[in-house]
Amino acid sequence: MNSFPWLTILIVVPLLGAVATAALPSGHRDVLPKQVALGTSVLTLALAVVMSFGYHLHGGFQFTEDHTWIKAFGAHYALGVDGLGLLMVLLTTVLVPIVIGASWYDADQGATLRADDDASAHRHTKAFFAWALALEALSVAVFAATDVFLFYVVFEATLIPAYFLIGGFGGNQRRKAAVKFLVFQLAGGLVMLASVLGLYVVSASRGTPSYLFGDLQGITIDPGTQKWLFVGFFIAFAVKAPLFPVHTWLPDTTEQATTGTSVLLVCILDKIGAYGMLRFCLGLLPDASRWATPVVITFALISIVYGALVAIGQDDMLRLFGYMSVSHFGFIVLGIFLLTSQGGSGAVLYMVNHGLATAALFLVAGYLIKRRGTASIRAMGGVEQVAPVLAGLFLVFGLAALSLPGLSPFVSEIMVIIAAFQHHWWTGAIAVTAIVLTAFYILWMYQRTMTGPKLVGGREAETPDLDRREIGTLAPLFVALIAFGFFPMLLLRVINPYVDDTLHHVGVHDPGPTVASRVVSVHAQGGHQ
Repeated sequence: MNSFPWLTILIVVPLLGAVATAALPSGHRDVLPKQVALGTSVLTLALAVVMSFGYHLHGGFQFTEDHTWIKAFGAHYALGVDGLGLLMVLLTTVLVPIVIGASWYDADQGATLRADDDASAHRHTKAFFAWALALEALSVAVFAATDVFLFYVVFEATLIPAYFLIGGFGGNQRRKAAVKFLVFQLAGGLVMLASVLGLYVVSASRGTPSYLFGDLQGITIDPGTQKWLFVGFFIAFAVKAPLFPVHTWLPDTTEQATTGTSVLLVCILDKIGAYGMLRFCLGLLPDASRWATPVVITFALISIVYGALVAIGQDDMLRLFGYMSVSHFGFIVLGIFLLTSQGGSGAVLYMVNHGLATAALFLVAGYLIKRRGTASIRAMGGVEQVAPVLAGLFLVFGLAALSLPGLSPFVSEIMVIIAAFQHHWWTGAIAVTAIVLTAFYILWMYQRTMTGPKLVGGREAETPDLDRREIGTLAPLFVALIAFGFFPMLLLRVINPYVDDTLHHVGVHDPGPTVASRVVSVHAQGGHQ
């Protein structure tokens, strides 16, 4: 089964689906292209699930492929996944069909998210679904690439569908947001290019140049060179994540993009930043990673607190979610650079849980905004009286965002926080303030939008409850948040071997038995009883 080119197929299928979707003739609401896009994404998910059954927990990189691409550069078309890559590929293939189903009418002619958006703007409906499939294919390629040059090429290529999804569909300022997104990402990519070229110089000086991850891991790079290479990689990944102070593109983007596009960006594309820190910063530059730990932890803590504080003052719901994600990505980066198995496993688990919880919150918020015609929190109220299912799911997904015990984000967040206290008491003390701040802005948002005597403006009849399609797109996320909340070991069994191998390569060891291990164990055992 490992000899079958699973990963290439997972890249080619959505790419072919994107081409087919774009080539189909237009019709009334472009139903056929939508059906082809949905069918392609479901097929890709089915293939990814089948592939995952052949994964061995302690096997390192699996489903590997290696073909010489550019011999002079030492570049290969090389693919493979370990525990980290497998979970990111599965997360990608799970979210794309959900986004396509949730965005079924979002790209139609005259469709708007807010009442004041320009309904006369010409929209290429097929293009939205074609670009979504293209982004899926390129994201899978990023998470599966085991050649640094191939990774860089597809890393930059993801910007193409992302740019057109942001700039072509969404609010009135979407083009401005798309340009800002592109400028930040290209700037980060340009800095990373210097480090990619630096790796070529290092490998060529040792003999035959190679960009293969395994070959580069076997090269001893002097600490001084590692520091320069680390800076280039880390800046690019900090922009992508995003991390303070290079985060400002994200709130503007989530405010203007469709909620489906925001899910693709925040829950899939932005994970490339944290993935890159784990794969390349820790995996290839261990000495520099240890050297940079104090500075990175400082920026992570700033992101955690800053994102939560600024989110409190937001009136636009989608912009609030953007700042919330800045805070959450701070937790992920913090867990990575604590350099402990508890923090590392918590960070990878956080990546998965954040993708599920934030996707659900964006989508249910999008359904609400389309009904009310505004994303303004102060312009809503009393929704629970006329749309109880919508209000109930909004509450559950909001509670997941604030890491309520029993829902999957709780396990990952508590693992990172306890690892932070193990690092130093003040690290944990600063990080834990986000729990209070997040609870404040999530519950305050819910109170202002869902409770109250009547809807603002008396538009009860214009706020129907969720229909079957909308409930169907949210149901898998709802089930996953509860299932992984009670059975986190389903994911941790895949995550832990990868984290242990990475920390062994970095040359660090855990300080000793951890309270978090017992917390997670008891939590998991409670779910089995």
